[in-house]
Amino acid sequence: MGTVTTGDGTTIFYKDWGPRDGEPIVFHHGWPLSADDWDNQMLFFLAQGYRVIAHDRRGHGRSTQTATGHDMDTYAADVTALTDALDLRGAVHIGHSTGGGEVARYVARAKPGRVSKAVLVGAVPPLMLKTEANPGGLPKEVFDGFREGVAGNRAQS
Repeated sequence: MGTVTTGDGTTIFYKDWGPRDGEPIVFHHGWPLSADDWDNQMLFFLAQGYRVIAHDRRGHGRSTQTATGHDMDTYAADVTALTDALDLRGAVHIGHSTGGGEVARYVARAKPGRVSKAVLVGAVPPLMLKTEANPGGLPKEVFDGFREGVAGNRAQS
């Protein structure tokens, strides 16, 4: 377990288990979870000889609780800082929910040779808000309710 510091000074916590020469699998958690939510999958793949890595996204778990940078571009930049620090090559990236959006954005911008595969599990779609162009989305009031719940009692949200 360790940390990496991003360009804007945010500290990202990560777990890095297994042989350094094993094929790396990077797990990206959903909102409002942490790297710990991948422990069962990490232990399974570790037993198969893989190197398994999971991080706490900024604002989650043991990473810096930032008030800014909660967008896919910044999340992807944080993953770049992590993969550069660990010098991961040919990694499989698996993302759930918000982590899936993070994977998609990271993979689209990754340095050549860093990614071998991407797996999106129940990933967030590009646009969840109901708009004229996206009539199947959710009303803004739904998201306002999420924000109020987190602001009012984060531990219960």
